[in-house]
Amino acid sequence: MELVMKDAPGALTVSETTFGRDFNEALVHQVVVAYAAAARQGTRAQKTRAEVTGSGKKPWRQKGTGRARSGSVKSPIWRSGGVTFAARPQDHSQKVNKKMYRGALKCILSELVRQDRLIVVEKFTVEAPKTKLLVQKLKEMALDDVLIITGEVEPNLYLAAGNLHKVDVRDVAGIDPFSLIAFDKVVMTADAVKQVEEMLA
Repeated sequence: MELVMKDAPGALTVSETTFGRDFNEALVHQVVVAYAAAARQGTRAQKTRAEVTGSGKKPWRQKGTGRARSGSVKSPIWRSGGVTFAARPQDHSQKVNKKMYRGALKCILSELVRQDRLIVVEKFTVEAPKTKLLVQKLKEMALDDVLIITGEVEPNLYLAAGNLHKVDVRDVAGIDPFSLIAFDKVVMTADAVKQVEEMLA
């Protein structure tokens, strides 16, 4: 199959298995959820009665005071006592093997092509690291909410996009399923397309 170039005559020949695959919603959902879960910190923690600071001495004698019996100031029913079922740090990551991950990326790329959300250009650069230049370039291409994927690191482009919250710039090594579906449009350079094909082959 071929992808039409936006800024140059002709088209780019690409693999049908990478850019023309049927969409597997269940697979994409599983991989995207796993990716988001892996990003969770999971560092929430509370202290049990064994961990809070306090004396181990019985506050008062068992009988004869008229007060409710008590054995510890660290009891969960006391103010500043421990938590009964304390939360513990946990790992929320889910296992996703390479075949599933690559399959999900292929499904997403193929769906972007079908929905005309993938734009292929010969190259995408700005002359200087100026946000104004990038905004002007995107306006000329009628783009607003966009992910730009380049074949190699473009310092000027990265710096120019730093202040634009609806624009993200990545090289091929930095793409992931979550970012590919998060933007309205995805712009890829010809070099990036070739690298993606090699990576997912």
